[in-house]
Amino acid sequence: MKYLLTFIIVLSSLSMNAQDVAGVYQIKSDSEEHSSIRTLTLNIDGTFEFYGYDKNHDVIGNKTNYYGKGTWTKEKKVITFSTEASDLDLKYTLDFNNSKARFNSKSPRDKTDRVFANFIIFYETNVFIAQRLKLFQSSTF
Repeated sequence: MKYLLTFIIVLSSLSMNAQDVAGVYQIKSDSEEHSSIRTLTLNIDGTFEFYGYDKNHDVIGNKTNYYGKGTWTKEKKVITFSTEASDLDLKYTLDFNNSKARFNSKSPRDKTDRVFANFIIFYETNVFIAQRLKLFQSSTF
């Protein structure tokens, strides 16, 4: 019984910790020559999905889609991503294993009316399209 109670407390604290960053993070870029979209979805259950899209308007049929998935954990403001071998297949080819990003939000001490968009910025990753990538939160769960 003692272990069950400890397990429930730890699980609830992890899920409460995950809820403040869970959501959809995205950045879009569109010009006459090139379009790109990067979307990261952090689910409350500790899983994530990443989608990247690039299109070169000068070349017909030059569209590229990138997909990744796995699990994530948060410790303070650092989000650590991991991808198991079972997460990788023909569609999900991006390996986010040991990737790290920082979550930034408005400080609770900041009492001004200043609008601050929550964002995630990758600072350690081997995924070429996620290096130094800054994604803004577009919705929460």
